[in-house]
Amino acid sequence: MTPTKAPTDSYFHLHLVSDATGETLITVGRAACAQYANVLAIEHVYPLVRTMKQLDRVLSEIESNPGIVLYTLVDNEIRGRLKERCRDLGVPYLSVMAPIVRLFQSYLGGEPTPRIGGQHSLDAVYFKRIDALNFTVMHDDGQMTEDLENADVVLLGVSRTSKTPTSIYLANRGIKTANIPLVPNVPLPSNIETLRKPLVVGLVASPERIVEIRQNRLLGLNAADTGTSYTDRQAVSEEIAFSRRLCARNGWPLIDVTRRSIEETAATILALFNERRRQQLAET
Repeated sequence: MTPTKAPTDSYFHLHLVSDATGETLITVGRAACAQYANVLAIEHVYPLVRTMKQLDRVLSEIESNPGIVLYTLVDNEIRGRLKERCRDLGVPYLSVMAPIVRLFQSYLGGEPTPRIGGQHSLDAVYFKRIDALNFTVMHDDGQMTEDLENADVVLLGVSRTSKTPTSIYLANRGIKTANIPLVPNVPLPSNIETLRKPLVVGLVASPERIVEIRQNRLLGLNAADTGTSYTDRQAVSEEIAFSRRLCARNGWPLIDVTRRSIEETAATILALFNERRRQQLAET
């Protein structure tokens, strides 16, 4: 459909209509919105829309707040009703999956078998991800270090280098991840330098960034900065220097997360992990 004239305000309404969880739409919608730094998207997310009654409530909301409509709907009748009403209202709409499914169909041939929320099936991949999440939670922040050899990835880093959120992100990809904090005057687990199976990765950031995050954390906890080494720039610099020396001595890859998002850091780790796995398979 030919889109209507763009609004002149600095925001617009983005309607995400799905018969499943809506995660695909949210990801795609936000990725597109990120290309427009000066415009704010007001998200309206409608998951599990599987009946006409549910759709009517969605359509009422779209009518009250016109904007872009993205959808993933399997049911032909519900999908047709949404498209018809969007045309009547003059709002732009798009099936996010349709162009991709058409490409698959042209290459693979035959008709697809539509399944609501098919990517969330309770299959082996799903249970592998749950297993990875359980492992990662139990091995967060230096816990249960006696069985680190069972991890896929072990993250090392000083406080505030995003070890835990990066670990959880990797676990969602099915990667069993443990993370170990590097704390001054606290010895590392005795087995850390003899690990064979896991990929060990160090995370660092600039001293300025670490100090800023730590100060903000103290403020959030209503804790006074008593001048301890936790937020002292020189002390933080020494912590980071130690982590760099440790990784260099053991040949562990080191990632500077100063200007990286969690997703970018995790993507780099996944690339290292997959390359290491390919090398291991080639050697067998």
